[in-house]
Amino acid sequence: MDRLAVIAAESERFAEVLSDVNPDAPCPTCPEWSAADLLWHLVNVHVFWAEILGRGVLDGAELEAVEAAKPARPDTVAAMLPLRAEATAALLDQLERRADDEPCWSWWPADQTVGFTRRMQTYEATMHRVDAELAAGAPVTPLAPDVAAGAIDHAVDVMWGWMPDDAAWRPGGVVEFAADDTGARWNVEVGEWVRRDGSTGGPRAVRAGGGRPAASVGAPVADLALWVWTRGGGVHRTGEQGVIDLLDAVVTQGM
Repeated sequence: MDRLAVIAAESERFAEVLSDVNPDAPCPTCPEWSAADLLWHLVNVHVFWAEILGRGVLDGAELEAVEAAKPARPDTVAAMLPLRAEATAALLDQLERRADDEPCWSWWPADQTVGFTRRMQTYEATMHRVDAELAAGAPVTPLAPDVAAGAIDHAVDVMWGWMPDDAAWRPGGVVEFAADDTGARWNVEVGEWVRRDGSTGGPRAVRAGGGRPAASVGAPVADLALWVWTRGGGVHRTGEQGVIDLLDAVVTQGM
């Protein structure tokens, strides 16, 4: 996958769609945001990570300076659009200069490398492009199969796996994700984390290390990725209802 090409194309499509949308139009997949809020969010994301890479940030103590570098929000979409183009170009320039194995701060403790940022920005640009199309009431442009498969990997290995340091993991069962069109498979263990003092926890999923699936979810890989990332996508599910309920809790929690 040419991740820089994906980030560039998805970000361009994102901006193209939002340039013609009522800025106050709601974003159905990010209900707290308007179309203008969505546009400004991606500007800030690209500015932030371009700064992280450009400054060679290795420690969270440096984040205050990175945050201070963010531009003030303009009053109009027309004024935001060139800032989006500049921010995306800066991000792509920094990613092009660096190898995946170079150290770099990220919010995911398990992977403090440039590669994490490159992967995360691939899927963030893609899913926010989908958000933009949904906010505009436009048809959703299909995800490329490799991008869709990578988005599922990232959800399973990163986005769903967080739990507090003082929590214990309570697995509830294994679900097989099946891409009907490509034949790809993911075995995902669903359950919940619970604080060690017994207080309420939350849903969690991780890549399964073993165990026979008690439920399955199937769809073409693009639909499966959209469903995993709560951006639509029709799937069919079978198996033990209790395990499906645990999976639903994970998906509903969102990213």
